[in-house]
Amino acid sequence: MLVAAVALTATVASAQNLDAGKSAEKLFADGCTTCHRSPRGLAKGRFSLTLSWFLQDHYASGSDTAKALAAYLESVDVPPPRAAAKPGAKPSRSAPRPPKPAQAQ
Repeated sequence: MLVAAVALTATVASAQNLDAGKSAEKLFADGCTTCHRSPRGLAKGRFSLTLSWFLQDHYASGSDTAKALAAYLESVDVPPPRAAAKPGAKPSRSAPRPPKPAQAQ
């Protein structure tokens, strides 16, 4: 009887990581969208290591999950590439203009 109780307790006591195998995007969708509409801007100005530690302490179920989520947040924080100038588009107002020719008096 004691052996059965120990075996049953050992089986129940083993924890299961419910986040294992999920992509970082899925982790964000499952756990962060309640408060954050978008992942953009959440990693802005933060070091990868400190962001990972913060996520592990407060939101993630483990260090691997926190690292994956931190990497995802950093990847979506990259500013979009600047669009190439379209043919026939007006030049930017900030571009210097050539001087006007001097007029004879």
